[in-house]
Amino acid sequence: MKYFTSAIIAASGNSTRMGLDKSKQLIDLCGKPTIEHTLLAFENCDVIDEIVVVCRECDMESIKAIAKKFSKVKAVATGGDTRDKSVKNGVDACSKNAQFFAIHDGARPLVKVEDIKRVVERAYEVKACALGTAVTDTIKVVDDENAILSTPVRSTLKAVQTPQVFERELYLQAINNAVEKGLSVTDDCSMVEALSERVEIVLGSAENIKLTTVTDITFAKAILRNREV
Repeated sequence: MKYFTSAIIAASGNSTRMGLDKSKQLIDLCGKPTIEHTLLAFENCDVIDEIVVVCRECDMESIKAIAKKFSKVKAVATGGDTRDKSVKNGVDACSKNAQFFAIHDGARPLVKVEDIKRVVERAYEVKACALGTAVTDTIKVVDDENAILSTPVRSTLKAVQTPQVFERELYLQAINNAVEKGLSVTDDCSMVEALSERVEIVLGSAENIKLTTVTDITFAKAILRNREV
């Protein structure tokens, strides 16, 4: 069964770790800005009914100009001072009949259309899902002085990506709880987990990287060029 699904593209980060003089959403990747690659994937996914982009005020004019190229973009909203507040602004700009929200990092421009579709359709069944990949490195838990405390079992670990997809009422409850309690969260799953609700990982692609450092830009360009071959 198909439900009305709104994609919220969180593109309001300040790109501090990039060390560049402009938003990473506007970095050129093989002839297109980062955010354009991201929007194209959601535009081409048939389970996505509309798109809302959340960005910084200083990027608003540039993002709106790019968004005009995509028929599914309903609105471009201004971000808040935290991730949860930014996404809440995006939720508020979505259609009132939205039944599911798919929240995605604007700085993950390499997400595949088929992976978006799979995680959304699984969320229709279980209410809360996120794309993720198996962890291939051995992970260590350390103390404040970097001394190893323990080694988690690798098979129990997953690297979480986006989109993260949630049923409307569950997500509204989670985001309101996070805002009211001032929870410090780095992703949307954490807000739903704070309600002791189950969130399922849907295995995605290792190519769905997030642009965080300058090195990531090099990797992203290489992946895009390889897809064109």
